[in-house]
Amino acid sequence: MNVSIEPHFLSPSALTALTQAAAAINSTLELDRVLTTIARLACTVTRGESSSVLMLDSDEKKLVVAAATGQWREAFIAREYDATLGIPGEVVKTGYPKLVLDIHTEPRFHADIDRLSKHRTRSVIAAPMVHRTKVIGVIEVVNRRDETDFNDQDLKILQVFATLAAGATQNARTHHELKQRFAGLRDSVMKRKEILGDSAVWRKTINLCDRVSRSGATVLLLGETGTGKELTARYIHNMSPRHDAAFVAVNCAALTETLLESELFGHEKGSFTGAHAQRRGWFEVATGGTLFLDEIGEISRAMQAKLLRVLQEKCFVRVGGTKSVSCDTRVIAATNRNLKHLMIDGVFREDLYYRISVFPITLPPLRERLEDIPIFVDAFVKTSARECNIANLGVAADTMDIFMGYHWPGNIRELQNVIERSVLMSNGDTLLPEHLPVDILEAARVDEGDQPCSELSRHEKQLIVDSLENHGWNQSKAARALGITRYHMRHRIKKYAIRKPDDIMGAE
Repeated sequence: MNVSIEPHFLSPSALTALTQAAAAINSTLELDRVLTTIARLACTVTRGESSSVLMLDSDEKKLVVAAATGQWREAFIAREYDATLGIPGEVVKTGYPKLVLDIHTEPRFHADIDRLSKHRTRSVIAAPMVHRTKVIGVIEVVNRRDETDFNDQDLKILQVFATLAAGATQNARTHHELKQRFAGLRDSVMKRKEILGDSAVWRKTINLCDRVSRSGATVLLLGETGTGKELTARYIHNMSPRHDAAFVAVNCAALTETLLESELFGHEKGSFTGAHAQRRGWFEVATGGTLFLDEIGEISRAMQAKLLRVLQEKCFVRVGGTKSVSCDTRVIAATNRNLKHLMIDGVFREDLYYRISVFPITLPPLRERLEDIPIFVDAFVKTSARECNIANLGVAADTMDIFMGYHWPGNIRELQNVIERSVLMSNGDTLLPEHLPVDILEAARVDEGDQPCSELSRHEKQLIVDSLENHGWNQSKAARALGITRYHMRHRIKKYAIRKPDDIMGAE
């Protein structure tokens, strides 16, 4: 509960100052700017030497210095104090403002304040920031500039100002939270791509993803390069209760050890050359959401130890910092390397391996899901054609045969790149074999020389005809019986010009 102060108890000059201050602190919704402005104007309206804004943390156990003024402000920013101790602690507990004329007779005064600031505190006024009957922080002002003592009028002014500041702070907090949530949602919507595939092996993989998405378990995605590990990680995130929060992807192999540590955990101002301001790391940015660590097998053992600590303790220390920062971040890791072999060689920590592989999922290579190739080809051709302003670009049967017969060492990523290039080389009507890269065509010719294609084609055609006849020419049922997709079935029917006998007779 806070003290109620009627405006008529304040002087006209004080009311004018408060009105101007209210306009200033409500001129922006950026939380850091609001808090900095509050600290600055607290000195203005009370004619104080320095001030600080201390905010209660989410557990209401600590007061954190969110903003401060004076030459010593850097010594206080982000410092934490027990929310039950000191003058601010008393203000939080009682909900009343406090005036201390002689600070050295006050037993609740923190002695380290003067030690850190190298400044002598004479008197202090402090007022609670109350929003909807709840104390969310404290504004504290030290010493009057004219070296006189603070008085009851100063305390009344600060209390009114603190009430105004509480409303502005809460509005900025809400704006900050909504902006973060929107960023996470926008990231999920804008970057989410459709998970393609209907083969049996891929359905099993997606089933595993669906199962683990509902939990907060750490996931390890295994598989060859280009099998879609980041896309799968994003799918798990989008299907999880964290889908409205941020999804952050980091390629561990692309960063040096020093830069990776700064990217993951953030850094404090002045912690290294070029660190001009405090920076939040990806673990902090992704709190409440998901952090995807790609190529985790490439990180050093030193970084492995730091990563293990985060996963175990749910906290970390910024580069150049000393205080632990809590985080609620789900980790999905991925690698194309054999981590068990790396463990035997002493390159990868055994304890970290078992921590990240709570739920391992192996993504199948494209050669093990051939039935999905026509689906990928159709999607990639449409996307590339649209980007090239090409309408209704078809794929020749011979071209699809080459796609189906190639071994795709680069998996889905290679297929997509080949199609993007081939669409550019096409005539805008049909994607023909001649539009494909030379190495793909050479590989196809080698395969043709190794096996009697015509005999295989006749055998495949007969299998499809038999299946269609056995299932009353129902393409879906016939495809399921052969273990292929309906899309694949339609493609083969078109390729071999297979027609139902009734249709043939009707045409005659």
